[in-house]
Amino acid sequence: MLSVLIVDDSDVIRQRLVAMLAEVEAVNVVGEASDGETGLVVAQETKPDVVILDIRMPGLSGITVLQRLQEFDSPPKVMVLTNFPYAAYRTRCRALGAAYFFDKSTEFEAALAALLVMAAESR
Repeated sequence: MLSVLIVDDSDVIRQRLVAMLAEVEAVNVVGEASDGETGLVVAQETKPDVVILDIRMPGLSGITVLQRLQEFDSPPKVMVLTNFPYAAYRTRCRALGAAYFFDKSTEFEAALAALLVMAAESR
């Protein structure tokens, strides 16, 4: 079972992801957070396999959260899902250890497909 934490300031996006992932038998959403600081706390508590992470949020940015997640003893895979798919963000996130980087507006289904692959691999 693939454990997933969703860190995004948009209630709509979090709800959509939770609803979509509820349909996937091999995925368990272990937590949600609407800001970076809470996301780090929940990640420490739940130790998810994957964190779905937005870049722009109140408080800590997704980039800062990504950096701090990489300092965990067993860092989760990070999937950046953002409305800001600029090349500079993509390059920076990849350099900081993001396994995936998707544009919310055009690659939402690709992000779900990547999660399904990870879930299949975790069995």
